[in-house]
Amino acid sequence: MSNEIVLYTNPMSRGRIARWMLEEVGQPYRIELMDYGTLKAPSYLAVNPMGKVPALTHRGETVTECAAICAYLADAFPEAGLAPPLADRARYYRWLFFAAGPIEAAVTNASLQIEVPPEKQRMVGYGSMGHVLDALEGAIDGRDYIASDRFSAADLYVGSQLNFGLMFNTIEARPSFVAYVDRLRERPAYQRAAALDDAAMPKAEAEA
Repeated sequence: MSNEIVLYTNPMSRGRIARWMLEEVGQPYRIELMDYGTLKAPSYLAVNPMGKVPALTHRGETVTECAAICAYLADAFPEAGLAPPLADRARYYRWLFFAAGPIEAAVTNASLQIEVPPEKQRMVGYGSMGHVLDALEGAIDGRDYIASDRFSAADLYVGSQLNFGLMFNTIEARPSFVAYVDRLRERPAYQRAAALDDAAMPKAEAEA
């Protein structure tokens, strides 16, 4: 069983979230840079049958889905201080998985120009984009961090969703969102991860 951390990723993907988390954790890791032409190859489907990135392997196990990768790494390396104590994780779990569920679904549907009619909103987990953004704004307005008085994996994942949404204009640029993302972008680990992924982009394009 290998203790090596391996991240399968592409710099033009949600793998940027996992890279940031790894930089926050501060443990050695290895990157397997994937191009989109090989994600359905049998060798990679053996890692992730969905043929998606990112995927992370560690101690003989595979973890997929960015929220799960963030939560796993926070627990696997508690010395990094990226999760609150167990007794104080209510907000942490709530907003980590709010970002993985309602935010992700609402933004994806909006990007695909799928509009849920008002009478059908109770059928979808997020209800409407307005409901999602109002709930999120209430969670971060007047707070430095979403789960406690210090940065956690929940901030990393929520902040990544907001960061992408603001960059691609898929999330309304409310002042509290902009201020929150600006604070997170100042983190050295975020800046290291972004620089590494930016540097890998030409290589990924050349291999595609």
